[in-house]
Amino acid sequence: MQKRKKLSPGKMIAVGFLLVIFIGSLLLSLPAAHTGETRVTYLDALFTSVSCVCVTGLITVETGVAYTTFGHAIIILLIQIGGLGITSLGAGLIALLGGRLNQRENSLVKEALNYPTWNGIKPLIRAVLLLDFSIELMGAVLYFFSFVRDYPTGKAVWMAVFHSISAFNNAGFDILGNGDSIGVYTHDVYFNLVTCFMIVLGGLGFFVIRELIFHRRGERFSLHTKIVLTMTGILLCGGTLLVKLTEGDGITWLGAFFSSVTARTAGFATFPYSGFSTAGIVIMCVLMFIGASPGSTGGGMKTTTFFALIKSLASNSTGREARAFGKRIPDGIMHRAFVIISLGLIWAIGVTTAITAFEPNIPLRDIMFECFSAMGTVGLTTGITPILSTASKITLMLTMYIGRLGPLTVATLWARTKESGVSRPEEQFPIG
Repeated sequence: MQKRKKLSPGKMIAVGFLLVIFIGSLLLSLPAAHTGETRVTYLDALFTSVSCVCVTGLITVETGVAYTTFGHAIIILLIQIGGLGITSLGAGLIALLGGRLNQRENSLVKEALNYPTWNGIKPLIRAVLLLDFSIELMGAVLYFFSFVRDYPTGKAVWMAVFHSISAFNNAGFDILGNGDSIGVYTHDVYFNLVTCFMIVLGGLGFFVIRELIFHRRGERFSLHTKIVLTMTGILLCGGTLLVKLTEGDGITWLGAFFSSVTARTAGFATFPYSGFSTAGIVIMCVLMFIGASPGSTGGGMKTTTFFALIKSLASNSTGREARAFGKRIPDGIMHRAFVIISLGLIWAIGVTTAITAFEPNIPLRDIMFECFSAMGTVGLTTGITPILSTASKITLMLTMYIGRLGPLTVATLWARTKESGVSRPEEQFPIG
């Protein structure tokens, strides 16, 4: 009798996310999770669950108004699972408790974290968990000093913990309940800088954070860390400048910097993006599409992917070898980067076209912003999410899910890799 085929690590991760999303939607549908101030349908609960697990931040009902403390606890748990990944979280707890990881568990962790080697997976996952909880604790302490000025001590502690986890996991959920994200803190420099600090840390990736912490004097950083730090600096500074130039007096330099940071898949907003110019919307879409870095809690196509694409374009245009920081970039990486960017753009444009057909009365710029936000698992919006039709919300949920797993991962999940062994004749044809 033929043995039943086991799911590949990629498929197990994909199915695991779906299972967590479904359980989360059921928990968020419970009456105990609702305040009663706003009607919450199952579609709303499902949308919230998808947004949490995919660490996006798009919402159809106001989180701080519609859900109780129990609901908020479910939401933050889903965000934590989504940011770390159910595989990483489970394997990390096993590692922390001194248990052993078998080969299949190691494969799942390697796939989930996009780790390039089999060496040191158990120490890695233990370090990831310790770093995650330590940084979130530090963030909670920093946030507490802001919230304690406006709330009783007990509530300030809970608010600090919630927003620390949300910011570090680049989720963008808030429980302020004012309908404009964290707009009440638009001019609070301390709150803005703490939020930016947590978002950037979460977007750097655990590999980079670990290397920065344990770096020894005289020791060279890895190529991955150099690329991530370089691209992060360029995107933050360039994004700030471009947002300020396009929006002019409509936004402060602090607001422009925050927008540049939050577009890196975080989803918090201090300024209403419905008031942004079309040029500003396009810039934000580009930043959201690029996103954070590999091995991080953020989404998007990733900084290293964009870097590899630029190097590939330069190499193919000039005929020179693609290099970075004195190292040659493998052709396989550049090819993979081109495929990822192409698939991401095709899906984002296709989804934008579909929702434009579903919502003929909503401006194209708002729909495009929403779709790129979902694809990059960002969570920024011009305010159209709650008024979208059921078809559009389902399309956005699917987009968030694909954005969290990665377009290339999704494309190859069910693809057959078995070759026929027959090589077809080659023939040239003109392009360009």
